[in-house]
Amino acid sequence: MTSSQHLPDTDPVPPDAGTPAQSPRRPGAPPGGRRSAWSLLRPALLRLHFYAGVLVAPFLLVAATSGLLYAFSPQIEQAVYADELRVPVGDERIPLADQVAAAADAHPEGTLNAVRLGEDPDESTRVLFDEPGLEESHRTGVFVDPYTGEVLGKLDSYGSSGALPVRSWISELHRHLHLGDPGRVYSELAASWLWAVAGGGVLLWVSKRRGQRRIRGVLAPDNRARGRNRAMSWHGSVGIWAVAGFFVLSATGLTWSTYAGDNIGKIREAMNWQTPALSAAEEAPGDAGRGSSGAGADAARDVGVDRALESARAAGMSGPVEVSLPASAEEPYIVQQTSREWPAHRGSVAVDQQNGEVVEELRFTDFPFMAKLTAWGIAFHMGLLFGLPNQLLLAATALSVIGLVILGYRMWFQRRPTASGGFAPGRPFPRGAWRTLPLGTRVLLVAAAVGIGVLLPVFGVSLLLFLVVDGVVAAGRRRRNRRVSGPETSPEPRSRAVAD
Repeated sequence: MTSSQHLPDTDPVPPDAGTPAQSPRRPGAPPGGRRSAWSLLRPALLRLHFYAGVLVAPFLLVAATSGLLYAFSPQIEQAVYADELRVPVGDERIPLADQVAAAADAHPEGTLNAVRLGEDPDESTRVLFDEPGLEESHRTGVFVDPYTGEVLGKLDSYGSSGALPVRSWISELHRHLHLGDPGRVYSELAASWLWAVAGGGVLLWVSKRRGQRRIRGVLAPDNRARGRNRAMSWHGSVGIWAVAGFFVLSATGLTWSTYAGDNIGKIREAMNWQTPALSAAEEAPGDAGRGSSGAGADAARDVGVDRALESARAAGMSGPVEVSLPASAEEPYIVQQTSREWPAHRGSVAVDQQNGEVVEELRFTDFPFMAKLTAWGIAFHMGLLFGLPNQLLLAATALSVIGLVILGYRMWFQRRPTASGGFAPGRPFPRGAWRTLPLGTRVLLVAAAVGIGVLLPVFGVSLLLFLVVDGVVAAGRRRRNRRVSGPETSPEPRSRAVAD
């Protein structure tokens, strides 16, 4: 294979110095040698896509690999904790208050917080406790057989999803590599660049294949191609099919991130896009001081957890639910549906502990549109939206990221100079495309980059770092050329380019 076969597949672009030479007019180009705005912008996008792909790809690879594991964490959790989560189906369940009392007797050092009930007949009841020393959003779950009252064990329970230790461990691996807050920068960097790399790649691929008469040239790889063209064909086709999933994962991942997530939260608050909550739940003073038996702070006036659950079921709270126990005689029971498979079925009610009446309701239909969209997106990101099909779709998306990264690095290797022999990394796409853009276009691009960088700080800082490194490398290369060849040396020849 000759060295020309490894050179960039793009229009000729100018070198680091000097006035760019006019390229031969391509078919469909405007007469008089004028190039379209896209033909001027495309080389700059190619260079950005190259650098982002090479430098950010390792973070995307780690995020995709850990995300692939997380997609199937519910099944892993069920297998690891089968003894705590599943019970033999009996004839009749004992009262919920008796189950809570059994858990409280087995775990007297904890403070009662809530009770989670499953949907299937063979699911155990999880009684949740607060206790000193637990991390934020963590509670201790004591598992009780709902037919016998036997305590099956206790495990740490994390977040509103009730993730048990193995799923929580996988989640933290995906979120911050078990490095705490500093580690969250890795996942935010991956989420910040995933949409940009994917969107830019789609534009480049579609523009490259615009001469194809059939859409198959865009959607399907060309198996007749060889070498780098074959790798690029697969890279582009897989990217087209997976790009929608990339955008959803990027957007939902950013809502959980440290810096971008904080900015997104402020926007949601300003636009009243936040997920609403029952006013009774918002006014509660906290978790301390909840009743020791599940019957509230004043047993004589409390209708009890069984009556509260019965009222909530009558109000439409079907399926798996969590019953938050009142911390004082003035507070109600809060019963909320916990199923994530279909957010439209999520709702919550407040039940007066003195008379058992539902005093407040909140349905998914009451959510603002953006709050609904966020709920759907997060459920998809967690693989809970519609069960196994969602998990398989997430797995396919994660495998697409892994495959695209491998193909991208393969194309980089295939672009290496071959004349010197041995191993050498592929060349970046030539500089100079930025100077060919009209001034107005450059101003708009800078303004857009600044705006996105403010909203997504990790993206902005990393983009600035790319530009600084690129500038330093270019300056060093020019100094070496002048030192070797003298001040009168003309600019290094432009790289040859293969026509689109």
